[in-house]
Amino acid sequence: MQIGVFIPIGNNGWLISTTSPQYSPSFALNREVVQRAERYGFDFALSMIKLRGFGGPSGHWNENLESFTLMSALAAVTSRIELYATVPVLAIPPAIAARMAVTIDDVSGGRFGLNLITGWQRAEYAQMGLWPGDAHYAQRYDMLTEYVEVMQSLWNTGRCDLQGRFYTMEDCRLAPQPSRPIPLIAAGTSEPGMAFAARHCTYNFCTGSGAINDPRDSAGNVAKLRAAAEAAGSPTRALALTMVIADETDEAAMAKWRHYKAGTDLEAIAWRSEQASGDKAAAPNSHSFHLRQSEPLPNAGSKLIGSYATVARLLDEMAEVEGLAGVMLTFDDFIIGIEQFGQRIQPLMRSRARAAALAAALAAA
Repeated sequence: MQIGVFIPIGNNGWLISTTSPQYSPSFALNREVVQRAERYGFDFALSMIKLRGFGGPSGHWNENLESFTLMSALAAVTSRIELYATVPVLAIPPAIAARMAVTIDDVSGGRFGLNLITGWQRAEYAQMGLWPGDAHYAQRYDMLTEYVEVMQSLWNTGRCDLQGRFYTMEDCRLAPQPSRPIPLIAAGTSEPGMAFAARHCTYNFCTGSGAINDPRDSAGNVAKLRAAAEAAGSPTRALALTMVIADETDEAAMAKWRHYKAGTDLEAIAWRSEQASGDKAAAPNSHSFHLRQSEPLPNAGSKLIGSYATVARLLDEMAEVEGLAGVMLTFDDFIIGIEQFGQRIQPLMRSRARAAALAAALAAA
């Protein structure tokens, strides 16, 4: 099973709480996280992009770095781990994104990939005059399809003349070409989103309901992606997103979660829910629908909370979900969490035996 880390590019990571670890994002922090992840045999690191935070007492995601420039810097200080930046398609033209991707492909020696987001939070783009109107919700995957067509044409042939509904290219040129096909990731959960991912992406994030300690939480969406990929005749594979909160015992780990819940930033979550309500026609299985329907918790995603042995066992059970290629992890405290995973959890996992052996050999050397 592949393991990745969703690096802390925004303040306080993925816990919307005043009692969780509080920190600002920085290159130094993310360099430390990614270098440790590489040392423990992680397969990839991905950074999101967030252009406006949720506010509240915790100031959640009010502080954010920029994804491409961060990953380019990390590419220069790593040697093996795959690196993915996130492109906000409403803010960066596709030909510019294609050129930036080629640049980081060169910096990284062929380890770069791109995560695509259509944009669901109106305030992120309206603050810069970039929101195209609420019609965007219904047509965003049509727009994203053209966006990818532009990039793929430039990467594959060095030129693009697309005359599309959203983009018009006039003898657009790009050189040099990337050293390999740039892998693309999406996170579609609706039918149009999964159909897009199946046609154009190497991976798609398949989130679950946000359950605690359910290794099959994402299995339903993984099965839907498999069906979409089969229909498209593509090899697109699923990745899950999971937070890990670990300690010596199950009770100690659960005590951490209860502490974070006690500080849940309801104001920030309410603002997020209001933003997610912009798409009036959101499908019940869409990301925005899930955000406005979910219980107000510090983390709305799937969570593995327990002892090192418990988390290892649950991750091994996740590895048995048919069609699930891997898991991208977040942690309550990223430095501590990476160390816990590398030293205490991964060595107990059957599905990561090879990575654990490699990490041990590198440590001995």
